[in-house]
Amino acid sequence: QVQLVESGGGLVQAGDSLKLACAASGITFSRYTMGWFRQPPGKEREFVAGISWYSSGDSTYYSDSVKGRFTISRDNAENTMYLQIDSLKPEDTAVYYCAAAKRIGIPTVDYEYSYWGQGTQVTVSS
Repeated sequence: QVQLVESGGGLVQAGDSLKLACAASGITFSRYTMGWFRQPPGKEREFVAGISWYSSGDSTYYSDSVKGRFTISRDNAENTMYLQIDSLKPEDTAVYYCAAAKRIGIPTVDYEYSYWGQGTQVTVSS
């Protein structure tokens, strides 16, 4: 059974940092491109960052809104993907989802990802 479980969210103040984690099971994790999406309250789900399963070429990709503050990484030995978030802003408030795609490259659209976690809430107060 495929399962993706996010953790690490919480209520923080602007300027704080968080590290989210996504633990995967039921898939050959090292053969999947992984991505983070987020859904702010009342808005559509949007791409945040992705990391490929292969080492050639660019291995990570970020949306312009988070570039420079967010860092995506993965530990294939632990079947876990991470998202380090620094300098949090109120507009970062959202449910953050991890997703897995059996694709070449890093898709930025949600329908290209086959598996999804339940999400973890990040709330940033000003």
